[in-house]
Amino acid sequence: MILSMTGYAIATRELAGGLLSVELRAVNHRFLDLNVRLPDELRPIENQIREKLAGRVSRGKLDCRVGFSARADSQPKLQLNTDLLRQLVALATEVRGIAPQASELSTGELMRWPGVLVTDAVTPEEMQRTALDLLEAALTDFTATRSREGSKLAAAMLERVERMDAIVTELQPRLPGIVAAYDEKLKQRLVEALGSADDDRVRQEVVLFAQKIDVAEEITRLFTHLAELRRILKQGGAVGKRLDFLMQELHREANTLGSKSVATETSQGSLELKVLIDQMREQVQNIE
Repeated sequence: MILSMTGYAIATRELAGGLLSVELRAVNHRFLDLNVRLPDELRPIENQIREKLAGRVSRGKLDCRVGFSARADSQPKLQLNTDLLRQLVALATEVRGIAPQASELSTGELMRWPGVLVTDAVTPEEMQRTALDLLEAALTDFTATRSREGSKLAAAMLERVERMDAIVTELQPRLPGIVAAYDEKLKQRLVEALGSADDDRVRQEVVLFAQKIDVAEEITRLFTHLAELRRILKQGGAVGKRLDFLMQELHREANTLGSKSVATETSQGSLELKVLIDQMREQVQNIE
C-alpha cells in the first residue's frame, strides 16, 4: 500500500489518578525525523519507543507525545503494608533477643522502610507497560490513517498518469506528418534563399534539422516512465523517493518535447504534460 507521510492518531487510557495518552503527528520530510516527548517516569523506555516508531515509519517528521494528566480531585492515598510491618517488628524483636543492646526501631524508621507505606497511585512500571500498549494502538490507527490518505494520493496520481498517456498517445501518430510538413516548409525557404532545390547544402540542412526536431526518443521514454509509475504505485511500500526521481525524468522529457516543438500540437502537449507533472510532484511530496 502507498502511505502518506501526513497522519494523526491518539490513544488514551484511564489509570489510577489520571489519564495516560499517546499522540502521534506527522508531516512530510525528506528523511525520518523523530521527536519524542515523555514524562520523567517514562524515560527508561524512550529507546523502546523510538525503535517501535522507526520500525513502522521510514520517512517524515514525526512527533510522539506521551502525557499523563492527573485528575484535580485525585490525591494518592497512603496505606500501611501491615504484613511487611509485622515481619519487621518480629525481626526486630528477634534481633534484640540475640543482641539485647540493640535499640528498638522507631516509628519513623518503620514508616521509612521501603514498602511499608504503599499508595494507590500508578507505579512507574505500570505506566511504562501501559504506554507501550497505547503506542502500539496509536501506531495501528496512525498507519490506517496514512494508508487511507495514501490510497487517495495514489488514485489521483494514476488519474493524471492516464491523462498524460492519452496526450502522448494522441501526439505519437501525428509526429511524422508534423516533421514532414516542417521539412517541406524549411526546404522551400532554403530554396528561396539559395535558388535551387538540388543544392547539397539544402539537403544537408533539411536532414540536420529533421534530426534536431525528432522527438521519437522522448515519446518512447515518456511511455516507459508512465509504465514504471503505474508499476510503482501498484507495488506500494516506501516509494516516495523513487516517485520523486521519476517526476524529474518525466519533466525532463516533457521539457525537451516542448523545446524541439515546431507545431502547435507538440507545444500544447508539452505544456499540458508539464502541468500534470507539477501536480503529481506536489502529491509525491506527501508520500512516504
